[in-house]
Formats: sequence, C-alpha cells, structure tokens
Amino acid sequence: MKSQAANFITISNMSFGGAAIMATLHEYYSYSVLFIFIAALLDRYDGKVARALGQVSDLGKQLDSMSDIISFGVAPALLMYEVVLVDFGFVGMMMTVLYIVCGAMRLARFNISEANGYFTGLPITAAGTLLTLTYFASTAFHPAFYLFLFPILALLMISTFTLKKV
Repeated sequence: MKSQAANFITISNMSFGGAAIMATLHEYYSYSVLFIFIAALLDRYDGKVARALGQVSDLGKQLDSMSDIISFGVAPALLMYEVVLVDFGFVGMMMTVLYIVCGAMRLARFNISEANGYFTGLPITAAGTLLTLTYFASTAFHPAFYLFLFPILALLMISTFTLKKV
C-alpha cells in the first residue's frame, strides 16, 4: 500500500474532478467548486508523497497529468461555461474548448520535458483554480469578462515564460 500512496492521492484528485463535472451537469455549482478545490489540495501533495516515499515513476507522472486535465481543465471550464459562457452560444463553446485544449498541450509539454526546477507556462492547476475562484465573483463581472479570461489563461498555459517550482 505504501508503494501506491501517491497514486491513490492522484486517483482521488481525479475522482474529485470527475465529481465536479457531474455536479456541474446537475447544476450543483457550489459542490463543483468544492470538489475542484479538494482536487487542488490533493494535487498539491501527490508529488510530495511520491518523492518522500521514493515512489516517483513514469506511471505516476502520466496519471497526474490525466488527473489534472480532468480536475483543472475540463471541470473548471465546464463549470464556468455553464455559469456564464453558455449564453454566448458557439463563441462560448469555442472559448471553453480552447482552454481545455491549451491545458492538454501544457500538460503534454510538461510530460516530455526534463525536470529543471521551473514550470514553463502557467501550470494547469493554477489556471483551473483561478478560473474556479472567479465563480465567487461571477455575478460581479460582466459575462463578457470570461470571453477574455478563458483565452488569456489558455495562452498563459502554453506560453514559454518560466516560474520557479515551490
């Protein structure tokens, strides 16, 4: 069991991401937000647990990316699409898909890069958490704000700026 502790945390992250998607589909938006935040908390610790137990693996790295695209790509994008972008029709759908695609590209680039102590581009976890946080201000922002926020976050994820890992 000890050898699978990090993978269990990662699968828990993925499960909360899936639950967030299902909550959104049933219009339980507050639960969706909660589940995404729990996924973010779990994501924060899966790598730390793997390193602490000496269980870092290629499988774990790939599993983490699959979890991240669900929990911080699809779940927040779908949540905010349903809350604000649905009224924009095709354009709202395109912004949502753009965000998800750029998140997947960001994760794929991460998976083929060498670990050097830096992130290239905005990590999808940060982008998804930020997008989810805006749920709390969604009534304060004009819905058109999201037509700019989605592509900005998408472009930041695939950009080449670097951030030191914490």
